[in-house]
Amino acid sequence: MTKERVIILGSGPAGLTAALYTARANLEPLVISGSQLGGQVSITYEVENYPGFPEGSTGPELVERMQKQAERFGARMVVDEVVEVDFRRGSPFRLKTYAEEYEAEAVVVCTGASPKRLGVPGEETMIGKGVSFCATCDGFFFREKEVVVVGGGDSALEEGLFLTRFANRVRVVHRRDALRAGETLKRRAMANEKMTFVWDTVVEEIVGNGKVEAVRLRNLKTGTAERLATDGVFIYIGHFPNTDLFRGQLAMDGHEYLSADARMMTSVEGVFAAGEVMDPVYRQVATSVGQGAAAGMMLERWLASRD
Repeated sequence: MTKERVIILGSGPAGLTAALYTARANLEPLVISGSQLGGQVSITYEVENYPGFPEGSTGPELVERMQKQAERFGARMVVDEVVEVDFRRGSPFRLKTYAEEYEAEAVVVCTGASPKRLGVPGEETMIGKGVSFCATCDGFFFREKEVVVVGGGDSALEEGLFLTRFANRVRVVHRRDALRAGETLKRRAMANEKMTFVWDTVVEEIVGNGKVEAVRLRNLKTGTAERLATDGVFIYIGHFPNTDLFRGQLAMDGHEYLSADARMMTSVEGVFAAGEVMDPVYRQVATSVGQGAAAGMMLERWLASRD
């Protein structure tokens, strides 16, 4: 059993900022990275709305800078994933990863969110065979091909625009007749000659034999069905919080996001939360950083009050 003062679960912007603040308080936090070092932003090609980067940044670059800054002040990073927690008995809390068992006086949960699935035939069987949730990861494999992007928010357009660097054509399939994305992204997408839009339409099936060959679409207004040939399907229809690990131990809202008060404290004293695991509203790098900073500050004060 390895004993730690502070353990941070997750290595996205919220987790790395909480690590920075607790490290600067000489608490030597241990960051357990989770399955994806850097979280969702690490697979985002362009980040254009984070303050202090007027020319923009890539997601991986931003994560690398955040990690180096936290480590400079004494934060430690371990690439592992928590598989079991015990918060019921209060501090010290017990956590188990694939490689180790830990005991921590305080914990910050920054486990983020994961992409939602369409839930249609062919989706699961075609993951890695043309179905993807990450253009930055897989866009290179679709050079001079045709792809479909499902969704109408910021992520769909950001990743769709990135795919135009490789694909001959990117069709954006959206269930409504207007995009939910920000105005700047909408203008860029509409002006891109490689992007076209299929409105009021849903994907009902992903078709293929060993690889994606087509999607079956249905227009929600007319009921018309069609088969659209494509080499790839990139899905961006929202996210769900990564909270399965905490069911029955931490309070959640009706959508299974962790509940936290103004001090970023969860329903268990000494367990804090920050980022998309508790934020169904803003879901931005900037807000996750702010929440991580607040969690780190409140954690330090909570420990000081116990001392």
